[in-house]
Amino acid sequence: MTKEKSNIEIKEPKSDLRKRADEIRDLRCENLIAVLEEPTDIKNIGTVVRNINALGVEKLYIIDSKKRLPTDWEEMRERKSLLKPSVSAIKWSFVKTFESTEECFKHLENKRFISIVTSPHIKGQNNTFLHNGNYTQKRLAVWFGNESRGISNFAVKNSNACVQIEMAGIIESLNLATSTGIVLYEITKQRRQYQRENKRGRKVDPKVITE
Repeated sequence: MTKEKSNIEIKEPKSDLRKRADEIRDLRCENLIAVLEEPTDIKNIGTVVRNINALGVEKLYIIDSKKRLPTDWEEMRERKSLLKPSVSAIKWSFVKTFESTEECFKHLENKRFISIVTSPHIKGQNNTFLHNGNYTQKRLAVWFGNESRGISNFAVKNSNACVQIEMAGIIESLNLATSTGIVLYEITKQRRQYQRENKRGRKVDPKVITE
């Protein structure tokens, strides 16, 4: 007499990491990319990686003409100089490098992304304070400039708008890690709210500057 085989599938218990991934799936902001243009401080890059991971930004692009970072993502995930300041967020965040601003813009345009730049000062033709903008476009790339020089004229010229953080102090600047946190918090908040209320997504993109 043979034993009848059971058709009951025994499921393995989910790991804590998998449970967390399931919990945050709906909080991730699809088609939202942060772009760092020629950052010089590796620690700043690590902190920005931590910011984008915590806020649910889908990807980080880095313009790295001096090739400070490895081009291979797997190698980047093991780089100690990024692991520590990112608190290991580099292991769970997609990062892609480009050799020039022009190359990155071409890539984003081919993928039909709208680009906006950020600056503490008025630049270009279309300017708005962060809290006045609309950031619910289907595909959005948010550019942040170099720590000392800021955003390039090429990036400003080829972007849809320039977004400023309203300053209330004598010193009208913030470091890169802080500014990315503030800007991306507002943008991800808007996009999550829109995603919750509109499951089908956008057919026509709104203007960033609506006033």
